[in-house]
Amino acid sequence: MCGIVGYVGSRPAKDVIIDGLRRLEYRGYDSAGLAVVSDGALHWAKKSGKLTNLEAELSTSPLPESGQGIGHTRWATHGAPTDTNAHPHVSADGTVAVVHNGIIENFAALRAELQAEGVSFASDTDTEVAAHLIARETATGAGLSQAVGAVAARLEGAFTLVAVSSTEPDTVVAARRNSPLVVGLGQGENFLASDVAAFIEHTRDALELGQDQVVTIHSDSVEITDFAGNPSEARPFHVDWDLSAAEKQGHDWFMRKEIFEQPRAVADTLL
Repeated sequence: MCGIVGYVGSRPAKDVIIDGLRRLEYRGYDSAGLAVVSDGALHWAKKSGKLTNLEAELSTSPLPESGQGIGHTRWATHGAPTDTNAHPHVSADGTVAVVHNGIIENFAALRAELQAEGVSFASDTDTEVAAHLIARETATGAGLSQAVGAVAARLEGAFTLVAVSSTEPDTVVAARRNSPLVVGLGQGENFLASDVAAFIEHTRDALELGQDQVVTIHSDSVEITDFAGNPSEARPFHVDWDLSAAEKQGHDWFMRKEIFEQPRAVADTLL
C-alpha cells in the first residue's frame, strides 16, 4: 500500500511530509516524492528507492520554504519504479501536482483523450492523467476543489487523489473512492494522510472520509463535499493509541492487524 501525506499550516511542509512518510515506511514502497507551493509556483522532488534517496536530493537541491505541500511513497503499478514514474505528477502547464493511491482502471481511455488534445505525457503511470485532467478543469475557471471532484467522478477503480495548485495558496484537496484517507485536525494547521500514523505526533483529532467524498483543507478550516460539490460530513474520531500502536491500527502486533484486515483485503482485491 502506498503512503500519502498532505499538510497546510505554519510549519515547514517539507519536514512534516518527510516525517509523515517515514512513519508510513512500514507499508512498503519503491519511490518517494513531494511537492510544495511557494510564491505562486510549484516545486517538487522525487526519487526512486528509499526515502533517504529523496532526503539526499533535497539536501543538495532544497525546495523553497512553504507551509503547503503533499508527499507520497509509491508501490509501482503502472510503469517501472523510476524517478520519472515516482509521484507527484505535475500537469503540462506546471500548475497542478497530484499524488495518488490505488489504480485508475480507465486511465488508457483518458490518456488517449488527452493525447488527442495535444497533451504530452512524461511518465508511464495512470496517475498522470489525473494531473492533466484537473489542470484542464482549473484552466476553465473551476476552483481546485471543484476540479478534483469533477475528475474523480470520471475515474473508475479504487483511488485516493491529493492535489495542490500553484494558484491556490493555503489549500490541499483530496478525493477518495475505495481507498483510505483520514484528516488530522490541528490548531492553525491540518493534515491529510492514508494512515493516522503520519500525523499522530501533531494531533490526535481526526476525520475519516466516506465514499466518494472530497475534502479541502486550509490552515484554519476543513470542508467536505461529495464529488458534485454538495456539502457532506465525515466521521470524527480521537486517536488513543501511541505512535507504535498507530502503525498497527491499535492492535497489539502486526499479525493481529493483518488478521483483522483480511475482509478488507479480500474486498479490495475484488474491486
